[in-house]
Amino acid sequence: MTKLSLAVPAIVFALVFNVSFAVAQGEDVKVNEDFESGADNWKPTDPTVWKVTKIGGRTVYSQHKKKSSYKPPHRSPYHISLLRDVVVSDFTLDVEVLSTHPDYGHRDACLFFGYQDPAHFYYVHLGKKTDPNSNQIMIVNDAPRTKISTKTTPGTNWDDKWHSVRIIRKVEDGTIEIYFDDMDTPALTAKDDTFKWGQIGLGTFDDTTAWDNLKLEGKKGERD
Repeated sequence: MTKLSLAVPAIVFALVFNVSFAVAQGEDVKVNEDFESGADNWKPTDPTVWKVTKIGGRTVYSQHKKKSSYKPPHRSPYHISLLRDVVVSDFTLDVEVLSTHPDYGHRDACLFFGYQDPAHFYYVHLGKKTDPNSNQIMIVNDAPRTKISTKTTPGTNWDDKWHSVRIIRKVEDGTIEIYFDDMDTPALTAKDDTFKWGQIGLGTFDDTTAWDNLKLEGKKGERD
């Protein structure tokens, strides 16, 4: 993970890295991203399917193509864009998402966390209708994705409007909570402590989405 000297003025850092980011005492991580200055802080699995564009007057990070050249090592999402150089353990992530895919049963958006490499990470699949592979919290652990949800809903009610998503991750007890619009009650939960650190990311399994106004607060993760 890139180390930041506290002597560097915050405005210089924002100009270089195109994102508001802070590290306090080498422990706390804060990232605010609105994509107004681009997406240089993001690393997609297939750069050809992502772009910064305007939707409804908003500057957004758009995953605008359904097909991807990326081939994951195990059955798992094809569209992943990771926040560069930021590794967290405990964290809270807030972001706004717009599904841009025509409606169908598995219409989805995915958020990634605990991402260590293409074969080891968690993700939440916010799918239109729930089944063992849709609308679940999943783990990829050197094997095809497996659901670890302890609670879910009948489905994520996608439409053509923006929605708010929050993830709260607590490594010590393995708690994972996913909130969708209602920030008082989690829509999905899980408990797993396999991965105690990792990157966060945005995307879909094989659909299209747009993202805006990301806020990440957490603790710097330590690689094993």
